[in-house]
Amino acid sequence: MGRELFAAGKDGTRIYVRYREGPGGSGSLASGVGAGSGRLTAVLCDGIACDGFIWKYLWDDLARTVNVAHWNYRGHGRSSLPGDPQAVELRDHASDLAAVRASIGDGPVVLFGHSMGCQVVLEHLRTHREGVRGLVLICGSSGRITHHFKGTDVLAQLLPRLIEQVDAYPHIARAIWSRVPAPMALRIALLTREVDASAVTPADLLPYMRHMVDIDFSMFLHMLRSAGEHSTLDLLPQIDVPALVIAGDRDTFTPPRLAEEMAAALPRGELMMVSGGTHVVPLERKKMVIERVEQFLLERVIGGASLGASARASGSQAATDDGRSRSLAEEASPQRLAEGGSSPDHPRGLAKDG
Repeated sequence: MGRELFAAGKDGTRIYVRYREGPGGSGSLASGVGAGSGRLTAVLCDGIACDGFIWKYLWDDLARTVNVAHWNYRGHGRSSLPGDPQAVELRDHASDLAAVRASIGDGPVVLFGHSMGCQVVLEHLRTHREGVRGLVLICGSSGRITHHFKGTDVLAQLLPRLIEQVDAYPHIARAIWSRVPAPMALRIALLTREVDASAVTPADLLPYMRHMVDIDFSMFLHMLRSAGEHSTLDLLPQIDVPALVIAGDRDTFTPPRLAEEMAAALPRGELMMVSGGTHVVPLERKKMVIERVEQFLLERVIGGASLGASARASGSQAATDDGRSRSLAEEASPQRLAEGGSSPDHPRGLAKDG
């Protein structure tokens, strides 16, 4: 059963939420978090300028086993613009996530983030950890994304000047931005190999292209600047819940080393590095991603306290493909990563297209 509703941000901004119940019953992961604790819900958090395109397949696949909720950021999709145009900081979105959780019953959740959504999820945990059973962080990092875009800090250097110009001439900027044809933007993405043209269905990317040119350009830039200066690196060692980090080794938007470092810093982090994957891995490797996510939910999240105690006792070990266990901190240490060491859960090059 699905329904749509609006949550209220702390400043009154209307936040659109869609919610879908899992199948229920004793065989459902949704009911496997313990009697009296409510049903497990996967809450999906987008990247910047997105309104759900990345979850096209996971929305249906996850609903086979858990409840699923997805929401639009303020100024995105069906959510309203904030009354205060400046209220688009990372902390505003993290606060909205609390309102979203409350609107669907505030039960136990697994928080999913894609791209900037990883930062939103992590910042949310700074003040709202209760009820969070696990994390799935996809193609993202712990922060400062504009300082790492395509492996340089050029975007971070250019952004202040660009914002100044756009804010000075908003009508001109809006006219230019809104006239970028979505099909043309898609062709450029395919030709420049920003996505894996051999693995992705072009029609799956068009909703993103269309939505991106439809949002307020100035708001987008201010959000991007906030995400670029925001960091949760200090928080990672304190997040003691199961965390699955998924990345593509050809992701130019968020360099894969950031995912490796994030997984290593999380006490119960696991890394899935997808060979040939880009910034849209859930659309390129649909079967492989959902199979790994379902395994993670069953083995790490549903086990709850017992699995958590076991992981802490063994030094946060992660199983490799051949069944051996290695310390995540050892496997993904800065020295090993600099030497091209493999990721702990899926050694580099071993992840195959599902």
